Amino acid sequence: MQGMLRELWIVLLLDTTAFCLYGLYRGMWRFASLPDLKRILLAVGLASLCVIAVLNMTHRMADTPRAVLVLSPILLVCMMGGSRFLYRSFKDGHLITVAAPERSRVIVMGAGAGASLLLRDLVVNPAWQVVGLLDDDTQKKGRNLSGVTVVGSLNEVANYARRFDVRQAIIAMPSATASERRRAVELATDAGLSVLTVPGFDQLLSGKVSISQICRIELDDLLGREAVCLDIQGLHELLGGSVVMVTGAGGSIGSELCRQIAAFEPSLLIFFEANEYAIYKLEQEFLSGFPGIQTVCAVGDVKCAPRVEQIMRRFSPKVVFHAAAYKHVPLLEQVNVWEALRNNVIGTYAVARASIDYGVRKFVLISTDKAVNPTSVMGASKRLAEMVCQVLQKNTVTRFEIVRFGNVLGSTGSVIPKFREQIARGGPITVTHPEVIRYFMSIPEAAQLVLQAGAMGNGGEIFVLDMGSPIKIVDLARNLICLSGFSENDIKIEFTGLRSGEKLFEELLADDEHTERTPHPKLRIVAAQGADQAWLDELLQWLNQTIMPEDDRVKRDLTHWVPNYSSPQ
Repeated sequence: MQGMLRELWIVLLLDTTAFCLYGLYRGMWRFASLPDLKRILLAVGLASLCVIAVLNMTHRMADTPRAVLVLSPILLVCMMGGSRFLYRSFKDGHLITVAAPERSRVIVMGAGAGASLLLRDLVVNPAWQVVGLLDDDTQKKGRNLSGVTVVGSLNEVANYARRFDVRQAIIAMPSATASERRRAVELATDAGLSVLTVPGFDQLLSGKVSISQICRIELDDLLGREAVCLDIQGLHELLGGSVVMVTGAGGSIGSELCRQIAAFEPSLLIFFEANEYAIYKLEQEFLSGFPGIQTVCAVGDVKCAPRVEQIMRRFSPKVVFHAAAYKHVPLLEQVNVWEALRNNVIGTYAVARASIDYGVRKFVLISTDKAVNPTSVMGASKRLAEMVCQVLQKNTVTRFEIVRFGNVLGSTGSVIPKFREQIARGGPITVTHPEVIRYFMSIPEAAQLVLQAGAMGNGGEIFVLDMGSPIKIVDLARNLICLSGFSENDIKIEFTGLRSGEKLFEELLADDEHTERTPHPKLRIVAAQGADQAWLDELLQWLNQTIMPEDDRVKRDLTHWVPNYSSPQ
């Protein structure tokens, strides 16, 4: 008896030491899993070896039954692992199910790693009951994942929706391509289901979201556009440790540029914006989301050259992204023609001229596909801004880059926010023409490609972004109606006719332009007709005239300055 007590103290001491080394006393039983079982096995194994060694050295285990050396570690593993398993099962509701509240029946599309993570999180979620999994991998059919069976393929979603009486589908395919997600969305919406999705793996890896943060499918998921591959090293060389200035920083593109730039840790990020409230909102976002980035909020008008020069003289930016512009096509066609030209052309000249005078290394102008064969004042003004930068490039070491792209989903003044408001009011959705088509990309993608073009350019290039395939606006409207949980019987679509300055379709190249390849698959360089210094001097003299001309006169004069411009009047 005395020998047994003596050995017990030795065993307890060694076991406790081994368990502390492997952190078994710090684990949370509520979330016990396979890594915890692995630590238990390693700790028990180490403790058992130490017990055998110590007992053998003290008294050669004369009073110790050999069976104890085998049974003891087995019982330890069973008790320690089993107690954790029972506790987690109890908390997850697998052992005792108390009158659960009514749960929404849902079918999950996808049976891979994303679905596995989702199912584990949904076990304790009182809102959802997963009744089946769908996956195109035939080898998975009939298999069980976290207690849920893979019942069929994605194409069978309509059949299983009726069989299981579900009204919602969750797309758990975070690593799938955009086209694969779009197919899943179309199959689910055609089956009359409300479609939800889980975050992508890039968001999950960032730590900002978890797999259980289910959200509605957005139109970005239906664009079919793949992730942008960036030259990280080149962007770090351009932006890292530099003073960077963004004009129009409070706008959709400008603010996203600021967020993307922050990832490359500039020494100072200058927000230049005319809208006081917009720049205040951006400042508050950076204070909470990017506390390590030093920022300056400069309220000012890009047309005011002294204000632009004051900011550049004080902070000496090395990279400037010029996103400030008036962009709303029909609005600028009405009584704002002269103001649109002055803001978009004089504003660009003021910022570009100051960039030369104060030693900016790289100036990037955000342009638009509406500058190609323009039929609107907005498009003509942006083409003039491009030509201004091309002329200035000829006599300076500052490298001017121009980036053209089409519409971005969700930007200020775009059709998507307008459609959402119309759906919220019960309709109708107004579309100008059944055949009108546009190129679309997401705001983050546009900002990333602008940064990439800025890093690649050597000066004077016009970059055109790969906009993918054009999309009919009426198709966007129909998709948005479906994603909002309605049908075209609930929300009508009305056609109102093209507005002043609008085209049926946008072009990425003018008639006399051609493109060249770049090392980046989503960027091409346009060989565009330029101008000279005499042309620029004459243009500035015209724009700075003291008597403001009438809109009709301005539109007639624009054909002189922009040869490809054709007014719809």
